[in-house]
Amino acid sequence: MPSVIRRASDLATLVADWRALSAKVGFVPTMGALHEGHASLVRAALEECNRVIVSIFVNPLQFDRPDDLERYPRVEKADIGYLADLGVHAVFVPAVAEIYPEGHVTRVVQSGLVDRLCGASRPGHFEGVLTVVLQLFNMVRPDRAYFGLKDYQQVAVIRRMVRDLHVPIEIRALPTLREKDGLAMSSRNALLEPRLRALAPRLRAAMIELDDAFAAGETSVARLTAELRAALAAIPDSRLDYAEIVDPDDLGPRAEARVGDLLAVALFLGPVRLIDNLRLGDERGP
Repeated sequence: MPSVIRRASDLATLVADWRALSAKVGFVPTMGALHEGHASLVRAALEECNRVIVSIFVNPLQFDRPDDLERYPRVEKADIGYLADLGVHAVFVPAVAEIYPEGHVTRVVQSGLVDRLCGASRPGHFEGVLTVVLQLFNMVRPDRAYFGLKDYQQVAVIRRMVRDLHVPIEIRALPTLREKDGLAMSSRNALLEPRLRALAPRLRAAMIELDDAFAAGETSVARLTAELRAALAAIPDSRLDYAEIVDPDDLGPRAEARVGDLLAVALFLGPVRLIDNLRLGDERGP
């Protein structure tokens, strides 16, 4: 079984012992409700590092709706067992007060990348993400940290923070893992009632149709996204948050699509918000 650690001081002692052995430390930050997508990050960390820590912390600062925070799945015992089977060395499961002690008022604020896509529709979300990630980085002090590209914008803003603040950690971003029907793996998928879960693959299917239209020669972002929005609007009980084609580096809008541009979509199915993305003209997974 991995060491289960709840206090930052105990974590610091453990990592110091590893460092004394010249171990390379990998870190996978999560909010729990783990699935194969998380497992792919853990396996990469285990392959590339001598010791691996996974954190489980549902970060209240990054939720813009109290009901969303309340509904987020929490299955700590099952998660720890899952990580034990994968072979991680330690699991950091802090309480909120350990991350944000009484009187905590400091936040990490970024501009530019955070003002678009999820940042535009969820004010304050990335301030919460960056604050908790920097907190965890400072507590774990890993050599490498592992993230999934399903959350493409999150990876982009974390990379910018690491670069801008000279944080000595390598960010590793790995491809999105999908269910057999194409739905991007996500902890939120467990919140979809069966009827909505059956509809969810239509999100990916509509995105692939747009990419097919681009491959056939259509480059007008207005026309491409209009067709996509129409396809998504036809999904029962859905509400579109955004569907945009943007520059993959600065996430700025495009008028004409280019190979490698990012198609990013956020869609509500009932109360559950799903996000997905693909790079135009790139090889697609299942």
